[in-house]
Amino acid sequence: MKLKLAASILALSTVVAFAENPMVGGAAMFEDKNIIENAVNSADHTTLVAAVQAAGLVETLSSEGPFTVFAPTNDAFAKLPAGTVETLLMPENKDQLTKILTCHVVAANAMAGDIVKMIADGGGMHTVGTVGGCDFTVMMEGDAVKIKDGMGNIATVTIADVKQSNGVIHVIDTVLLPAM
Repeated sequence: MKLKLAASILALSTVVAFAENPMVGGAAMFEDKNIIENAVNSADHTTLVAAVQAAGLVETLSSEGPFTVFAPTNDAFAKLPAGTVETLLMPENKDQLTKILTCHVVAANAMAGDIVKMIADGGGMHTVGTVGGCDFTVMMEGDAVKIKDGMGNIATVTIADVKQSNGVIHVIDTVLLPAM
């Protein structure tokens, strides 16, 4: 197990060391732009951007950081029950929306190699505390980093290490929800 995790760390480190910032949602992501400046250009993150705006988090996620953002795609939001996104975007649900979104943010600059090392050091799992007060569990499944939320849902990191001037984005395929 440890040998496999060590190989994963080495593979991720090698790829990251020689790769440019990945394209996300058909758009180039620039290391000298902040999380918001890059996210608004991703066609795959229009729902997330709308939610961040509705929650009043644009200024926060444009600030110095560092932040690690686990960024759900439009398809991730579409997996929620019908009407959920529309309901969360209503002004009267701003507190709930803010809680959900801040549960996708860690106050650190955690690259994939760092996350894989935490998982290895934790014996296959590691608990991550978020800005929103949520505790999620990160783990490996094969070469993929998985995140288990407070409701038992599991997200997969589909694009890792999208460097930003104020942190890093990891694209995920499922919206993370706090324990209810």
